Amino acid sequence: MNNAIARTTALLSTCTLLLTGCDSGTITMPNSPISGTVTPNNTATNTPATTGTLSNAIPIGIGVAQTSNVALLGQEQVAGAKLAQKYFNSKGGVNGTPIKLVFQDTSGDEAGAINAFQTLINKDKVIGIVGPTLSQQAFSADPIGERAKVPIIGPSNTAKNIPEIGDYIARVSAPVSIVAPNSVKAALKQNPLLKKVAVFYAQNDAFSKSETEIFQQTVKDQGLELVTVQKFQTSDTDFQSQATNAINLKPDLVIISGLAADGGNLVRQLRELGYKGLIVGGNGLNTSNLLPVCKAFCDGVLIAQAYSPEHPGEINTMFRKAYIEEYKKEPPQFSAQAFTAVQIYVEALQSLDKKSKINKLQLPELRTQLNKQILEGAYNTPLGEIGFTPTGEVVQKDFYVAQIKMEKDGSQGKFTFLK
Repeated sequence: MNNAIARTTALLSTCTLLLTGCDSGTITMPNSPISGTVTPNNTATNTPATTGTLSNAIPIGIGVAQTSNVALLGQEQVAGAKLAQKYFNSKGGVNGTPIKLVFQDTSGDEAGAINAFQTLINKDKVIGIVGPTLSQQAFSADPIGERAKVPIIGPSNTAKNIPEIGDYIARVSAPVSIVAPNSVKAALKQNPLLKKVAVFYAQNDAFSKSETEIFQQTVKDQGLELVTVQKFQTSDTDFQSQATNAINLKPDLVIISGLAADGGNLVRQLRELGYKGLIVGGNGLNTSNLLPVCKAFCDGVLIAQAYSPEHPGEINTMFRKAYIEEYKKEPPQFSAQAFTAVQIYVEALQSLDKKSKINKLQLPELRTQLNKQILEGAYNTPLGEIGFTPTGEVVQKDFYVAQIKMEKDGSQGKFTFLK
């Protein structure tokens, strides 16, 4: 999965690539907001379209990182979204009409996310968007969806104040303030004698800055001593200086807020320089794509989770089985959250269609009514039972902590969930 995923126009050109079960035939939607002529693209003004470009499926935008170092996370989201498309279309889609995922690459920066959202809204005429991958991108791209009145569901945006961006912004990723403290508490459970803590965070990433504030407050709340705070960039590869400065202060615990590539390299260099204590990784390290970066040095890293493959429930059992069959490994959190976001669009559309036939609504009205329905619904997902507050914040009750277990040669590893 290390290669960049091709863009939508190539992926969605045939029924075979769509994974929509097209052997049963396509279903047209006469008088539908997603049928008719193409309207000119207007990315300068973000003017909502009144007609769409697709006549046989309902377009849902997937705006996540398929290239750059952020692709280590975004590729897992693409995988989860595709499994959702295949599964829900096999169940009849939206009351007989299939969904069609439209992918746009946000890359790893704000400009990429802005361009992807503009294209999805104005050119692809999607009814809503799952994305972007990073909170840093969400603060720039989500306002575009808000101004166009297009529902946005963040699959992995856990920084503070994401739902507050606007009325059309929701997320299925629980806020860092709820999830992050669990891993520090798990570290204390493993070693009650912990006293000194060193914190590292990526200062150019909004999520990492938000997460480190929670981590640092948790350290204080647990009566631990914060001996140093070291900053880095998500594009950094050399952490010798920061790691050495921290190790000289003899910390018992290191906490890292960053992304998979930089975070994995930091873990590796800390171990190479002789650090032997516990390491807690933030949500940006919550991916099996971290394992090839730090290999055997990943062993023992603790990471709080908003998803467990072992969560009971029919939908998660199906999702886990499908993921393992397709990718030969357990599904990660980022895939489960992307699957969940697509599921919410499908189930909200199903409910809305029963109230007021969606093929009778013009696209702006459909987007508005869909947004309202999303927030009102309750959903049984791979993450468990979830819902939303009126502001779009996810309501979720089940959380976990996993510890990475690696083979001695670093060739293989897995996330082992703690009891």
